[in-house]
Amino acid sequence: MATSLPYLSSNKNIETLFGAILSAKVPERFTQDFLQNTIGLKGSNDRQVIPLLRNLRFIDQSGSPTAAYRLLKSKETAKQALADGIRQAYAPLFSANEQAHSLSTEKLKGLVAQVAGTDDDMTNRIVATLSGLIKQADFSSEPPLRSTGNPADVDSRMEEETLKFPAGTKPMRPEFHYNIQIHLPNNATEDVYLNIFNALRKTFQ
Repeated sequence: MATSLPYLSSNKNIETLFGAILSAKVPERFTQDFLQNTIGLKGSNDRQVIPLLRNLRFIDQSGSPTAAYRLLKSKETAKQALADGIRQAYAPLFSANEQAHSLSTEKLKGLVAQVAGTDDDMTNRIVATLSGLIKQADFSSEPPLRSTGNPADVDSRMEEETLKFPAGTKPMRPEFHYNIQIHLPNNATEDVYLNIFNALRKTFQ
């Protein structure tokens, strides 16, 4: 069974989309009306933007903006937030190659065809969409802990930090508990779910 990966029929408005999100208000629901009248994307192909944003974890199943959507509202966090969303939406690719975002177009096509089992036409659509998203993202930073980090790494970093306490006091070691939420697409295949959970298993081994 093939792995399903997000794509748009046309990726020409990806830059416009995220530029408009940056300048527009945060809606209660990201609807077709908001897409057309506020974001300014009125073409029939632009309707595919909404499920794409859902796959990127910027809106939930009801269309409500998530916490990650609000990171798109700041120039300082928008590109990194998009990179994190890409890692999640295309998790099977990044599970197969952690540097999928830095591959040449031809190598990326080979990776997509290998992971998704798609024909040339569908491979080209997926790669065009992914490449358009990557151009707007910043992968220079490590993935945020909430999506791909290891809690043990946090403990290690804390031990490396030198904390100064007043004389006569004992240093306190804070304890952290992590709640990881996974928003699974309701229209994905069994292979998509298996790849997501396999990626999580490898992360926490």
